[in-house]
Parts: sequence; structure tokens; C-alpha cells
Amino acid sequence: MIKKGTHSVSMGYILWIFGFLGVHRFYYGKPVTGTIWFCTLGLLGIGWIIDLFLIPGMDREADLRFTPGLLDYNAAWLLLVFLGIFGGHRMYMGKWLTAILWFCTGGLFLLGYLYDLWTLNTQLTEINQQG
Repeated sequence: MIKKGTHSVSMGYILWIFGFLGVHRFYYGKPVTGTIWFCTLGLLGIGWIIDLFLIPGMDREADLRFTPGLLDYNAAWLLLVFLGIFGGHRMYMGKWLTAILWFCTGGLFLLGYLYDLWTLNTQLTEINQQG
């Protein structure tokens, strides 16, 4: 049986457009380098360009590392990237209390947003493993 992929190369390239902020690296479960990219604008653009060629490998690694299931990683990441400070991704995951908190506080004053950049893949995997 072929395992369904959790991440998408297409989504990786869409997020790569914002890659100088490390978004694609967070998406593929690389929060440390995502933070470095964020703080250095993609290693002054050099790492950002190199990642153009590394995305297929990062996608394969993420597909092996994270668990597919009821919640779609791509939908959750789109919601986080574009509506994260409003709690859109948390509503999608069924975390209504924190979604309301994120909505009222701008992603808990952006600290919660940063936390979710670091941990969204793990949160989704835990929910998907529960059934």
C-alpha cells in the first residue's frame, strides 16, 4: 500500500516565494533553519535560492516523517500563513478556545503564531494519529 503524502511540492514552491522569511522551511518541519532564514532573510538570499533545488528532497522527508489523516497539512499551513494571527488554522484543527484567543489577541501577540510555526506539523500529526 502506498502511503499518502502529507506535504506537497507545489505548496512548498508557493511558500518558497515567501522563503526569505523561512516559511517553506517551517512547512517542511525545519523550524531551526526556518528561524535562521527569518532572521537573515534567507541567508541574505543565497539560502533562499539554493532551497529552490532542495524542496523536492524536503518534501520526501516530510512525507516520511509526518502522519497523514483527517486533517490536511496544506490547508492548515495556508490558514496559518495567511490567517494565523486570527486563529484560522486553530479553528481548522478544532481548537476553538485557542482559536478565539488568537483572534482576540492577534495570535497571542504574535508569540503564539511563532509557536505554531514551530509546532504545526507535530500538532497535525498528533491529531491525525488519534483517528
